[in-house]
Amino acid sequence: MKTLPQLFTNNEQWRHQIEEEHPGFFRTLVGQQNPEFLWIGCADSRVPANEIVGLMPGELFVHRNVANLVHHTDFNLLSVLQFAVEVLKIKHVMVVGHYGCGGVRAAMEDQPHGLIDNWIRQVRELYLRHRKQLADLEPTARLDRMCELNVARQVINVSNTTVVQEAWRREQPLTIHGWIYGIGDGRLGDLGIEVDNNAHLRELESQEFEV
Repeated sequence: MKTLPQLFTNNEQWRHQIEEEHPGFFRTLVGQQNPEFLWIGCADSRVPANEIVGLMPGELFVHRNVANLVHHTDFNLLSVLQFAVEVLKIKHVMVVGHYGCGGVRAAMEDQPHGLIDNWIRQVRELYLRHRKQLADLEPTARLDRMCELNVARQVINVSNTTVVQEAWRREQPLTIHGWIYGIGDGRLGDLGIEVDNNAHLRELESQEFEV
């Protein structure tokens, strides 16, 4: 007897619907994985990557973690990035944050949260760096602005990885984008951050995406 039977029922309905709309889809999918995009997003269950951008299975490579962070010691993320860039030859990496992010909110609070504090430490440091400029904003706007600043910081982090640096060195087309998603309206926003070489990266670093 299956546990969580509703999820298996949902799966049956989903796969039959896909096959009706796209006959032979799963047979084709078995033999190929050729996405052009890598999505680095938050693990929040309200931010479903494929659905947000209307892409089918096989069209979007995805990595998700709390607060969509890029740590240079995170071998999980780095392995995903390396496979995406060097094997799949993806052309675009989208760092996608979302407004109201709980991980970013926790980093802004002056109280301990346990183990997660180690993970979100860089967000905490980013917040402290901008705390004075953010102080004049009302709480919701302050959090949303921090979510945007965090995306910008992670774009810089992705761009500085050895994986991306080596790709640019061999002149492989690869662009890093900074986007933000609104859970309240389902809208995906472009923050105007787009990096495809070191000149653009240095410009973004010098600007520090100031408030």
